[in-house]
Amino acid sequence: MAFDNESLEEEENFAEMFAASEKKQESSRIVEGEIVEIQADENRALVGVGDKLEGIVSLDEIRGEDGELIFATGDKIKVMVMGYYNERPKISYRKVLEQQKTIDFIEEHKEDFEEIVIEGIITKKNRGGFVVEADDVSFFMPRSLAAFKDGDDVVGRKIKAQVVKVDADENSIVVSRRKLFNEERKRKKEIIDKLMEDDVIVAGVIKKITSYGMFVDVGGVDGLVHYNEISYKGPVNPSKLYKEGDEVTVKAISYDKDKRHLSLSIKAVQPDPWAEVESELDEGDTISVTVSNIEAYGVFVDLGNDIEGFLHISEITWSKNVKNPNDYLTVGEEIDVEVIEINPDTHKLRVSLKRLLPKPFDEFMKNYNEGDIVTGTVTSLTDFGAFVRIGSVEGLLHNQDISWDKNTKCKDVLKSGEEVEVKIAKINSEDQKISLNRKTLLESPIDKFATLHKINTPITGTIRDIKDFGVFVSLEDGVDALIRDEDLSPLVKEELEAGQEIEAAIAVIDTRRDRIRLSVKKLDYIKNQALLDEINDDSSNSLGDLIKDKFK
Repeated sequence: MAFDNESLEEEENFAEMFAASEKKQESSRIVEGEIVEIQADENRALVGVGDKLEGIVSLDEIRGEDGELIFATGDKIKVMVMGYYNERPKISYRKVLEQQKTIDFIEEHKEDFEEIVIEGIITKKNRGGFVVEADDVSFFMPRSLAAFKDGDDVVGRKIKAQVVKVDADENSIVVSRRKLFNEERKRKKEIIDKLMEDDVIVAGVIKKITSYGMFVDVGGVDGLVHYNEISYKGPVNPSKLYKEGDEVTVKAISYDKDKRHLSLSIKAVQPDPWAEVESELDEGDTISVTVSNIEAYGVFVDLGNDIEGFLHISEITWSKNVKNPNDYLTVGEEIDVEVIEINPDTHKLRVSLKRLLPKPFDEFMKNYNEGDIVTGTVTSLTDFGAFVRIGSVEGLLHNQDISWDKNTKCKDVLKSGEEVEVKIAKINSEDQKISLNRKTLLESPIDKFATLHKINTPITGTIRDIKDFGVFVSLEDGVDALIRDEDLSPLVKEELEAGQEIEAAIAVIDTRRDRIRLSVKKLDYIKNQALLDEINDDSSNSLGDLIKDKFK
């Protein structure tokens, strides 16, 4: 609301009402009196004001800054008579001084009063408005110019107001809180309109720092620099870079008229380093950076121009067992990295450290071949085998390759961190996988069996398992053999059961494929053939006798 002629007339009317009511209520007048008695015990002085009347002044009103009395008995003193109580005049020396200050204020500012803004305390409320005290000067603020809501309890409140009229004849000064608001609003609008013009850059002073940004005073208007608008690095903690009272250069980027919210930016004043990144860098380039922050999931690196890149934990080393980036890098360390992604839309830069390091598999291929016997370290155990580190790579030792005993598993005989001797069974360069074998370094029970047994000799074992295609038989030293269905005759398979002893002839010993096959049929044939041979060799007995002897 502008301060117009109608408001001025209304204010003048209120001023007249104020002056009239004050005179009527207090009958205020200044007279020269004489101190007739000082009553220190009661902290008062009696002052004659004429007509044989004496008023009372508190000694606190006539003390100097040092606390000593500035008047003595018999001294002349100007006092203000403000009415009567029990026929005794109500007087005040302080009111005289205040009125004199009001007169001095009017005299000093009668030509430039409209430029004066006072800050004072509301000390009184009357029908016309409010009395405001500032530096011992009384000001009158009409209700229509106070800009308070109805029902507000404002007495004792500290306010700012603009002087709108001085009246030397009435010793009155009128102020307006509403006009000050309107002037402030107009001034702020002009400042904001100017700030919102293209490419306007101004200096501001940081008034307050919060967790989400900084409030900056630009020419009397406060704006917020959000933490996203401080640096091209992204969100930063403003308290680590600035302190309250610092001067910063800013640019206005938006203004919300409804919320009266001015948004400022520090980074908008600076050259966009991303333009340089996009024009100067390509994926595959090698750059030098400084480690700026380490998190559990990766490392942030500073390119030195308000740009940060991200080094994911998987890009630190070729090892797959990285648990904490702190084990490899430290804040402040300078490293060379390879640019692996530039995203101009999201301003994301990803880099890799491991791609500048020799690939462990390539180094392995240079130093090892299939068939080599090496010593490795068990890194982890699984249900299907064990991973063994050889140099900087890992190979898989499968359960079936740990022992000749098919029931043995890696986790039964190995521990993480344990060293184990293995043979490099296969190197798959395409998939970068390595297969290891340990049982080939141990004596094969089949080889041992082959040295002690010959084909077509009988052997006794225990049925371990019965399958659709045959029967597995356990022999000595943990060796298993298979009797196929067609080799079980003359035994009946349905009459057999696990744990039963069975005799058969050794049909096959395949040391290359670690297999042994038995045959009951062949054993029966061998026995029958032996019987025939015995018959043929013994000519002194008849066939019938031999048969009788055999079955006795």
